[in-house]
Amino acid sequence: MLRFILMRLGKAAIILIAILTLNFFLIHAAPGDPAAVMAGEAGAADAKFIAQLREQFGLDKPLLTQLGIYLKGVLQFDLGFSYRQQMPVADLILDRLPATLLLTMTAFVISLLLGTLAGVLASARVGKWSDTAISTLALLFYATPLYWAALMAVLLFSVYFNWLPGFGYETVGANYTGLRRALDIGQHLILPATTLGLFFMAVYMRMTRASMLEVSQLDFVKTARAKGLKPGIIQRRHIFRNAMLPVVTLAGLQAGQLVGGAVLTETVFAWPGIGRLMFEALAQRDYNLLLGVFFVSAAMVLLFNLITDVLYRFVDPRIRVA
Repeated sequence: MLRFILMRLGKAAIILIAILTLNFFLIHAAPGDPAAVMAGEAGAADAKFIAQLREQFGLDKPLLTQLGIYLKGVLQFDLGFSYRQQMPVADLILDRLPATLLLTMTAFVISLLLGTLAGVLASARVGKWSDTAISTLALLFYATPLYWAALMAVLLFSVYFNWLPGFGYETVGANYTGLRRALDIGQHLILPATTLGLFFMAVYMRMTRASMLEVSQLDFVKTARAKGLKPGIIQRRHIFRNAMLPVVTLAGLQAGQLVGGAVLTETVFAWPGIGRLMFEALAQRDYNLLLGVFFVSAAMVLLFNLITDVLYRFVDPRIRVA
């Protein structure tokens, strides 16, 4: 197992370098650069001032030289400096990362629990009205644009009913501490986490339902029925556990993607995470900050993929690491 993990970490490092290189060229291929944007904002967009800014940011060097300098810094755990925010990129990301992890992991738990439960219920009542109702509801959540669902949630539960706060991480100026602050953050978390979680819940519901229906037709399940075991025991001990492997695979992939994929949710709800930070960096052409967020997002995807591979052995002991 240790050898397997070390090999996967080595491959992950190579993949990260490849992702960083590709992102570097894609970002620099976009029109405009930080020097032109900052000069335009300062109202001094003459060629001499832009040239000074490009020299200050290192944008006057050849592209391959810039790439080499950046990759050398990453290998030394230095993600560069954000000239727009006047802070190291690593500090900016570390400051925003806890909020994103809180949001995405809460949404992940909501989506996985509700999706798995709905899938189990639908598969147990296949062909009945309850199966149709659950499948239709899941399809509705999946087909609804995430930003529209977020806006409707704010209008309904925050503006109309005034039940929950619609924006921000915590109440501004309240200066709560301890348990009161945790409860305040929890109230602000409900709407964005639920909105994000319901979208992915539909995916887990469909996957769980399909997987359980497939496993229920296998020979060992038919044998269990022939022995006279109760349907509930067959459902829990024989079908559910064997049907979870594809769900675990999908959950492992999406857990990493959620970290960098909450841009819309964080923007609509003004949630101070790295998704919103990435949106701001894109608008400001903050190259180093954008690359730093991409790096963290890619690293989280690779990390959760590795965790998923390790969890396979606990879900199905017949699987061996090779």
